[in-house]
Amino acid sequence: MAAEEKWKTSAEQESEKEPCVVLGQQLGEPGRFAYAALCGISLAWLFPEKEQSSFRTEFIEGFVKWLDLPQAVLPAMTAFASGLGGEGTETFAQILLKDPILKENPVVITQDLLSFSLRDGYYDARARVLICHITWLLRVPLEELEVLEESLLESLKEQKEEESEIAEVSRKKKERRKKLKRYLLIGLATVGGGTVIGLTGGLAAPLVAAGAATIIGSAGAAALGSTAGIAVMASLFGAAGAGLTGYKMKKRVGAIEEFEFLPLTEGKQLHITIAITGWLCTGKYGSFTAPWSSMLRSSEQYCLAWESKYLMELGNALDSLLNGFVNMMAQEALKFTVLSGIVTALTWPTSILTVASVIDNPWGVCLHRSAEVGKHLAHILLSRQQGKRPVTLIGFSLGARVIYFCLQEMAQEKDSQGIIEDVVLLGAPVEGEAKYWKAITKVVSGRIINGYCRGDWLLGFVYRTSSVQLNVAGLQPVDLDDRRMVNMDLSAVVNGHLDYMKQMDTILRAVGVKTKECRLDEKGGCSFFSPLAKKSQRAAENTTREED
Repeated sequence: MAAEEKWKTSAEQESEKEPCVVLGQQLGEPGRFAYAALCGISLAWLFPEKEQSSFRTEFIEGFVKWLDLPQAVLPAMTAFASGLGGEGTETFAQILLKDPILKENPVVITQDLLSFSLRDGYYDARARVLICHITWLLRVPLEELEVLEESLLESLKEQKEEESEIAEVSRKKKERRKKLKRYLLIGLATVGGGTVIGLTGGLAAPLVAAGAATIIGSAGAAALGSTAGIAVMASLFGAAGAGLTGYKMKKRVGAIEEFEFLPLTEGKQLHITIAITGWLCTGKYGSFTAPWSSMLRSSEQYCLAWESKYLMELGNALDSLLNGFVNMMAQEALKFTVLSGIVTALTWPTSILTVASVIDNPWGVCLHRSAEVGKHLAHILLSRQQGKRPVTLIGFSLGARVIYFCLQEMAQEKDSQGIIEDVVLLGAPVEGEAKYWKAITKVVSGRIINGYCRGDWLLGFVYRTSSVQLNVAGLQPVDLDDRRMVNMDLSAVVNGHLDYMKQMDTILRAVGVKTKECRLDEKGGCSFFSPLAKKSQRAAENTTREED
């Protein structure tokens, strides 16, 4: 409630002013300098790679102009963005927080950064990661960024819907967003010729303009209804606002027979999540969407439907093996698996190898097809079918393998940066050596989460023919020295490979992905920055050091 009151007060105060001044420009000069410096230092820490230098430079140059800072400060800001001055992070944060505008409500910085990042109709994943980082540095709950993004969308929708929300919670949320409308649009509009960002691709210009006229005045509404404004809408959400639901493979691509996006949620959002299922089986888990029913990473989420015939065959084979006599041999198998993360094909008991034919063929087929599907997904994302906004990928088992090959394919292409925000690979049947994961860091802006289970003997068994010496990401940490890499030991919640489907709700919460049942913590709740995720990562790192 306290946060809502702050927003209410801030929005009401802003409504009394002329909507012509960018919020960041209202800071005092020390505050603006500290603000830009903090962004520069953060860019250097988040994206230190040489190939990211042009992004850092262009961002900081544009930001200096956005804040109306003297050009004389540009060399200093460029130096910060190049890696100098990192020790001043806390000092700059404190200077910024002391500015009168931020003293009571530091979340306005999140709003201003969001406005700046969307000014050209392109929400770069790196910009969103930066916003999350700055928000965290200023001790603002990350939930506020989600509220801002949702409010920005709501503010540009046609507002003539009838009052049908009876529940008090829904009514209050709607009122809160209404208060934010004018406040949010001010930062996105340069009245008198600048582009006003429209984010509801598919709405006709007159409808949008009519809804916005009462918020930003007739001049702003005219800009919103312009050709440029409509082009920006299409840019963010893809052609005609259809996004991924508008894509369906029209003809067979190579060996791929099925490839389609299914909606998991009904909403629209400035960032999207794509979940990828690793297998199917008869009964409760016979659909691609079943494991993801509680996931709430974004209000716009999709599930990739791919090669269902082969995944169903694989799932039933896996289930048959576990329910048959292989299950009786599990304890014996455990003695031979995951010792120091290495297993040889020769150590498996003969009794288990005799049933290998039951699983080897469907596993081999799906292993190959998952790589092809991953490469196809890469080109869909590179073509911006989803629009120009951040994408998070989450998958388990062969779904995680799809993601791995998607990222590897994207890393080989130009203009692949700024698309992927975070990725979560659970029980991934892919190489676990760090050198194979290094290329992925070029593509992923935020976190690369590797969820593994040391005791997953089934994964070790089915993957045994891929290498004489087994080194699988789904069985152990990936020892990659990069701030993006987060290894999470899920052995406490995953007893076997099939648990990745059956225990998905628990697993998502364990790796910091928000679910419908997840309660928000004081820092904004379940997120990839959650204390739980950090604690698990430290535990995994300590275990690795002890083994070394």
